[in-house]
Amino acid sequence: MGLSRRGLLAAGGAMGAVGAVGAAGAPATAAAPAAAHAGGGTGAANPGRGGRVRTGFDRLAADGYRPLAGEKVGVVTNPTGITSDVRHLVDVMHADARVKLVAVFGPEHGFRGTAQAGGSEGRYDDPATGLPVYDTYLKSGQPLADIFTASGVDTVVFDIQDAGARFYTYIWTLYDCMEAAALAGKRFVVLDRPNPVTGRAALGPVLHREFATFVGRQPISQAHGMTVAELARLFNGEFLTSKPVELDVVTMTGWRRGDFFDATGLPWVPPSPNMPTPETALVYAGTCLFEGTNLSEGRGTTRPFELLGAEGIGREWAAAANALELPGVRFREAYFAPTFSKFQGRTIGGVQLHVHDRESFDPVRTGIALLVTAKRSWSGFAWRSDQWIDKLTGSARVRTLIDAGADTDEVTGAWQGELAAFRAVRRGYLLYR
Repeated sequence: MGLSRRGLLAAGGAMGAVGAVGAAGAPATAAAPAAAHAGGGTGAANPGRGGRVRTGFDRLAADGYRPLAGEKVGVVTNPTGITSDVRHLVDVMHADARVKLVAVFGPEHGFRGTAQAGGSEGRYDDPATGLPVYDTYLKSGQPLADIFTASGVDTVVFDIQDAGARFYTYIWTLYDCMEAAALAGKRFVVLDRPNPVTGRAALGPVLHREFATFVGRQPISQAHGMTVAELARLFNGEFLTSKPVELDVVTMTGWRRGDFFDATGLPWVPPSPNMPTPETALVYAGTCLFEGTNLSEGRGTTRPFELLGAEGIGREWAAAANALELPGVRFREAYFAPTFSKFQGRTIGGVQLHVHDRESFDPVRTGIALLVTAKRSWSGFAWRSDQWIDKLTGSARVRTLIDAGADTDEVTGAWQGELAAFRAVRRGYLLYR
């Protein structure tokens, strides 16, 4: 599909050739992968190589916001929407006469990040800029389209750091906002940021549509291995086909699919209160499954999703997990007292994950192995009564297999066919080598 006038964001100048897509969200032209590495030989931002990643916003700002010229702009963002020198993009854009920023849209946890999991900040005027802030959390379809219409924007810009897992809700905020922007007749621009756990591979089960919720709207794998711009292209091309949004993306320079976050040279801002470090993101795609059990997933500790446990668990669980000799990870017998969430103020036992080789570590397989061994080594193990585990894994299969006594290989083997099919679709929407 040829690019529209607005689909061609920029060429040459400070931004270089920018990967963009037309309204249907089809795979970009052959120029798109090159665009992901444009910028005067920046190269991959790996330790010791001297390279640094430039985000989509950094490139947009360096080009003087030309792709947004003459338009009223609203931004979907949160505290992760920062420049390389840790200024927030809303503050930067509001102070720059070259762009007309008129609204902000906040996701779960809020625009300024003051809300805990399952919360948002509501509608208010931002004290720093005076801009109206609209709440998008748990809003979708026509109600969200009505918010975009009421805000008066011409273009909706998205810039939020993702964590790489299907059940991390910001990617579904992205999806919902794309759908709503299409309904409202608004253009949609995604400013890309790195997948902090690399974009090497898609891992884990693929969502079955009958289990769709806000922790998984559409059939993608549990660890998607994509950036938000790549996901936006996939959403538009595969899932919003009846009414795709007019979509443009601004790619990064200097990022390659094998880069972990510490290779980027970018500052880390916790994208949510329980994602304090890139190391949290590394394990999250697997250990977040413990939200679907009666065990603590480490919320209320300084190591959420790395610490797991419950009252009555002793050293047997760590021993059972270590006996599996899973690649790249070891398990330490651990005792801790969460300050909130499950087991608040009570000392519990469990394990701490220690990833010693992140190249070989598979978070999803590790999460399944931990569920299997927890159930076998602790008689108190139980699923949450609302079957939340099914929403997290995308079907009832993981739960029923583990309940039937399946081992790790049997559980992970059950989704390989659907994963292979998703990987084939995913490949057509990738922007980086």
